[in-house]
Amino acid sequence: MKQEPKPQAALGLDVGTSRIVLASQTDAGYNYNTQLNAFVCVPYSRMTENALRREGVLFSKRGNDLLVHGNEAPRFADLLSSETRRPMTQGVLNAAEPESVPVIQQIVESMTNSGADKASKLCFTVPAAPISANGVSEEGFTYHEATLRQIFTDMNYEVMSINEGLAVIYSELEDTNFSGIGVSCGGGLCNVALSYLSMPVMSFSIPKAGDYIDNSAAAVTGDLANRVRLTKEEKFHFNGHFVDKLHQVLTVYYDDMINSLIAGMRDAFSNSKRMPKLSKPVPIVLSGGTASPSGFRDRFEKLLKQNELPVPISEVRLAKEPHTATARGALVAALTEMQ
Repeated sequence: MKQEPKPQAALGLDVGTSRIVLASQTDAGYNYNTQLNAFVCVPYSRMTENALRREGVLFSKRGNDLLVHGNEAPRFADLLSSETRRPMTQGVLNAAEPESVPVIQQIVESMTNSGADKASKLCFTVPAAPISANGVSEEGFTYHEATLRQIFTDMNYEVMSINEGLAVIYSELEDTNFSGIGVSCGGGLCNVALSYLSMPVMSFSIPKAGDYIDNSAAAVTGDLANRVRLTKEEKFHFNGHFVDKLHQVLTVYYDDMINSLIAGMRDAFSNSKRMPKLSKPVPIVLSGGTASPSGFRDRFEKLLKQNELPVPISEVRLAKEPHTATARGALVAALTEMQ
């Protein structure tokens, strides 16, 4: 009897402004690999190169510099009292950064070579254009997607892309048959998608997200944005009182981001001629690193009640794993659509 070929392995890749997350499927469930989408230049010496290699630090050599990539970049930036350099800004490739493409390729190759390289199919996330372009052109989004597609194709993957907000829906809303609103609060953008029975109805983004909070707070406190980000990720939470000045400042800019996100959703859902007449309320699911501080969901829901949307909402929920939900949704799409 002829045996049916086994389905080929697949990968889901969330290419975010702040982090790159790789999702793969295992016998036990899902596996995730995360690297910071950043790097820092370190002066070259043979001694330093050998030390980095012995420590397993991800790096590459460029002229008279060593480029330290990924999760170790902030540590070295702090040692040098400098900011990390970012391959992406506002959700797309950073046109002002000449190392953006090779650094992203290097990071992804290091992740896929750590046991996931047997996969032949890869689905990666792409952002939606902002309601207000804010200096990022439509061409920038087209170039971003086309360049990433070429990078992954050159790595011998069969490639497809998925909208970031829709990936959140694929990850978290199976219980509503993939009907609802997915929100990915990342570093460069907050991406929003509305889907009905898995079919994308609309998607958009707003340019206020984690980087906006970090840079704004750094400008007020006089600290480096990199250090603000580290403090925010390690200690910040919504608790009703201010622990210190930085906590107070972060709360102010978080509220500004959430209010801008809700206002953008209200305007987009009110003005779109493509809005379906929903037969019943749908959930909003929040994800992304910027949505991960304790109390974020409650804060969002409180501000949402002050600015009701033209779409009936059943509940506001937080993704089971906010940092990896988008990558998981991309993996679900790869497993479903690329067989």
